[in-house]
Amino acid sequence: MRRGKGFTLIEVLVALAVVAVTLAAGLRAATALADNTERLQDVASAHWCADNALVGLRLSKQFPGTGQSQFDCQQLGRSYQGTVDTQATPNPNFRRIELRVADAQGRVVATLSTVLGRF
Repeated sequence: MRRGKGFTLIEVLVALAVVAVTLAAGLRAATALADNTERLQDVASAHWCADNALVGLRLSKQFPGTGQSQFDCQQLGRSYQGTVDTQATPNPNFRRIELRVADAQGRVVATLSTVLGRF
C-alpha cells in the first residue's frame, strides 16, 4: 500500500482549531484595547472639566466660602456633571477644594483635590 503525500483530515482539523483559538484571543485583546481607549478619553475629558472649574475659581480672585456647588461641562461631545466641595482648613487663609466629575450615567469619572489660598 502506498501512502500519499499531504495532511490527514485530523491534522487539518487540529490546525483549524488552533487558528480559531488564536483568532478568538486576538479579537478579545482588540476589544479590550478599544474599551480602554474609550475609558481613557472619558477620564481625560473629565479631568479637563475639573481643571477648568478650578481655574475658574482661581481667576475669580475671590476667596471661596465653604459648601457644595454644582457645574456642568461639555468636552469632546460628552456631557459631565461636576460637584465642587469646599471645606475649611485649620489655617483660615486656605480652603480645601475637592472636585468630582461624573458622566451622564452618574458614575464618578475623575476627582481632583487641591488647597486654594486667599489672594
